[in-house]
Amino acid sequence: MSAKEPTAKRLITSGSKWEPLLGYSRAVVVGNTIYVSGTCGVEADGSVAPDMYGQARRALKIIDEALGQAGAGMQDVVRTRIFVTDASQFDAIAKAHGEIFGEVRPATTIVEVSRLVDAAFMVEIEAVAVL
Repeated sequence: MSAKEPTAKRLITSGSKWEPLLGYSRAVVVGNTIYVSGTCGVEADGSVAPDMYGQARRALKIIDEALGQAGAGMQDVVRTRIFVTDASQFDAIAKAHGEIFGEVRPATTIVEVSRLVDAAFMVEIEAVAVL
């Protein structure tokens, strides 16, 4: 019986202090698929926008940067998952997501959660892209 060869994967980092602490990557590339971790809209200085729209836009920018490191872009996204702390703000999320993905139209799920890891976070977005 032959040993199965390990699947080749490439790790993409954003330089976040949380990546080594939690033991995760911003994104992982396996074959032609890119898996982007749940992403909150945190600015480089640690601040977050005071509204759902601003946080969603920043999270999507971080996702776009990770995809760029992997040789992809938002046009390659086939799936997003959006976790929100207040589903009544659906219009703000829809606006931010639609501005980026209006023509791409990935499969998408929006789930309301009681809270995210930091009480200031209102939205967290995951993405899967295929080259």
